[in-house]
Amino acid sequence: MRQEPAAPTRHLRVHQDRGHTVLEFRGEIDIVAAGEIVPHLDDVTAGPDPRVVIDLSRVDFFDCSGLRLLYRARTRVLDHDGRLLLVCPHPLTLRVLRVTGLSRLLPPHPTLDAALSRPEATSGSL
Repeated sequence: MRQEPAAPTRHLRVHQDRGHTVLEFRGEIDIVAAGEIVPHLDDVTAGPDPRVVIDLSRVDFFDCSGLRLLYRARTRVLDHDGRLLLVCPHPLTLRVLRVTGLSRLLPPHPTLDAALSRPEATSGSL
């Protein structure tokens, strides 16, 4: 029996949308926020065929701790034959994703609707 993810934190809201678990990151995503988010991320990526969206729309600050969260999510989802989508509308965060090469591994979408309306746009091995 699969347990529901733990209650969200001030840096995270978890909800369901079109068969996907949406992890909506909020505020400043730094080492403190990452520590709060990891248990939730691990919960939703633990089972077979996880379908996860990470939504960065409400993020004000995003550092290397946030990048590690994205990479961890991608690795766990791929290990469990799942699907991971990313929503990121912010130019500065998009720039960080591009500079680090993570945008090639996890292509960002401008909105949740855009991410969920394109089933072919999934994370994959490159």
